[in-house]
Amino acid sequence: MRPTSGLTFGGRYQLSSRVAIGGMGEVWQATDLVIGRTVALKILKDEYLGDPGFLERFRAEARHAALVNHEGIANVFDYGEEDGSAYLVMELVPGEALSTMIEREHTLPVDKVLDIVAQTANALQAAHAVGLVHRDIKPGNLLITPDGRVKITDFGIARIADQVPLTATGQVMGTVQYLSPEQASGHPASPSTDIYSLGIVAYECLAGRRPFTGESQVAIAMAHINEQPPALPGDIPEPVSALVMSCIAKKPADRPATAANLARAAQALRRGDVAAATVAVPAIAAGGTVAFNPPQGQGNDAATALIGTTQAGAVTGGPGTPGSPIDGEDEEPKKRRAWIWWLVGVIAVLVIGGVVAAFALNGNQQPEPTRSSTSSSQSTPTRSQPPSPSATPTQTRVLVNSADYEGLSVTDAQAKLQSVGLTSRVEDGDPAPSADKANTVQSISPTGSLALGSLVVIQQYTAQPTVNQPNSASPGTVSADGQVTFSWAAATCPTGYTVASYAYTITGGKDTSSQTSGTLDADHRSVTVQIDAVGKSASLSYTVTCGNLTASAASESAASDTWQATGEPTVDPTDGNNPSQAPQD
Repeated sequence: MRPTSGLTFGGRYQLSSRVAIGGMGEVWQATDLVIGRTVALKILKDEYLGDPGFLERFRAEARHAALVNHEGIANVFDYGEEDGSAYLVMELVPGEALSTMIEREHTLPVDKVLDIVAQTANALQAAHAVGLVHRDIKPGNLLITPDGRVKITDFGIARIADQVPLTATGQVMGTVQYLSPEQASGHPASPSTDIYSLGIVAYECLAGRRPFTGESQVAIAMAHINEQPPALPGDIPEPVSALVMSCIAKKPADRPATAANLARAAQALRRGDVAAATVAVPAIAAGGTVAFNPPQGQGNDAATALIGTTQAGAVTGGPGTPGSPIDGEDEEPKKRRAWIWWLVGVIAVLVIGGVVAAFALNGNQQPEPTRSSTSSSQSTPTRSQPPSPSATPTQTRVLVNSADYEGLSVTDAQAKLQSVGLTSRVEDGDPAPSADKANTVQSISPTGSLALGSLVVIQQYTAQPTVNQPNSASPGTVSADGQVTFSWAAATCPTGYTVASYAYTITGGKDTSSQTSGTLDADHRSVTVQIDAVGKSASLSYTVTCGNLTASAASESAASDTWQATGEPTVDPTDGNNPSQAPQD
């Protein structure tokens, strides 16, 4: 199905305008016709739909991404497949990509860069805590809202992207500028991989250029493995430079220990607290210098180390081993052939990695022993075989979803957490949205995949505060035509709340709209009433509502004077014209 404006996916998501086109597909702004929400729809390209394994991995990643609940990560709301199209429904984030800001401004202020790094690292920590690695952190995947908040996009997609063959447009090599040395070497990605990529982003923001360049994507990948980055400009404070350089250290062990540590260090440097930053990332004290050790091999032999045993296994028994020297061969042809076979090796690594990942993702199927043996003899001998599907590992982690606890009584939530091997602590949250919600679960944290024995904090709704009774309204003078205006002073709400509205009720009369009741906003506190009949009076009471509290308070009823008829004489009993005082016969 080709995306076009007005097309509806899943019977509820109507496309309105295209936002962007990427290597994986197209992003459209859409409207959720069921609840009226504006969302972003990412629709996959057709070339990915013919591979059932790819689609299954994509579904799994979509589910995993939806488990990450963090303000710094664009939410995933839904996933669907329809008429040969697969799509993700995501939060539509206002603002612009960091890549657009860099293109326009070239460099960003140090404080702004530290803020972006801290926010991004905090969001990454939430993902890493549930076992997700983004694998494609780059300026184009960091959205900056108008108020300066950072939102990471494409969670759950990047992890799949590096399992697609290199022939797919824009995948893997398309973001080689931010590729970690271990990724370039064909090793698995880890949380430290995201830290490296974020360090490259920070470097680019500060220097206005990327640290590693080359005439080809292969050359750039080799630079990530073999070359030291140029120093940042001299006007960058040394602790900031040291932090960035520690992030892009070649060895993962030399980078900040966790994304949370990186966030704490960046926040501390924003405050000027170098000591606190050094506690979080000790490399700051050493000026960010770490031992230069490529992930594999030594010096110019990195290409050989990159291919490792995979290339050797791939050519075993074949004629003319590509790496063998030939008498009389000059240097340049040898270099060109080395690059060609390096690229072949990279492809081999990724293909073999995809096969292993396929076994891991489909562990519920029994592998064929003969086929596994053959595969092992033709590929990297050091790769471990997938675990037997019949094995029953000891459970050490529990998956916790906040939605499963929200609305429960605190007692029930504590019992439920205890039953799955977790401990809990209760803290007061917001006032309850209604009286019956008091002492129920508002939210829990952390969520996701938690180790047994972890502490979960339960935030409970507190009882709603009491709204004090307001003063009665004051009636004005009744006019000759029977109208009277009631007015009152501004009501006082509990701390943290302001008046939302006043609702009034009239007895013995109607307002100017001929109604006996109505509602006023916080800035209007008077009602003109038409009394029903001569010789009668009207009364009015009102109720004040504070903020979103359902509790309210009503005033006492206030009555007006009686409506007197126009021209009706007022009889004075002492007046001689009083008939009762006339002379008697």
